[in-house]
Amino acid sequence: MTMVDISNDAAFREALLKLEPADARIVGAKFVESVAPLADDQRLRRIVDVASSSEATEEELEVSRKLATSIMVDTYTRCGADGDWNEQAGYFVARAAAACLAPLEKGKPGGPAWQAAMSSRMARTSAAINAGDGAESESGKQYHILSDYLETRERETS
Repeated sequence: MTMVDISNDAAFREALLKLEPADARIVGAKFVESVAPLADDQRLRRIVDVASSSEATEEELEVSRKLATSIMVDTYTRCGADGDWNEQAGYFVARAAAACLAPLEKGKPGGPAWQAAMSSRMARTSAAINAGDGAESESGKQYHILSDYLETRERETS
């Protein structure tokens, strides 16, 4: 068994692009879970649960994606012209949830897991701006999440 070491965005993105769609969704959900406490909307917990499940049906995934998109639009509207950073963080958490549930063919560059990772980082940054302190490294957390996931998958298939 090899140790999976991801320590930069190039390796991170490359590893994400190699994932099967279901694995990319599950990893993306783990990224969302890391920042979910930054959002006030409790419905995001259920969305993360569905996205994290390898047994979720297509219908459950689609309903969750639509709900995440709805939350994203609602929080974007609440941010308003004043740029409420708490609402902005919630927007990016919902955006990350919607991204990890997006169909691959409709995905943006880098795929759904990459988009979920980037939105999760923006959520963390928004929360740090609101708190008036430096953002903790969400990217470092994400490297660790992905490395752990890949090691677990490797053990399961060996």
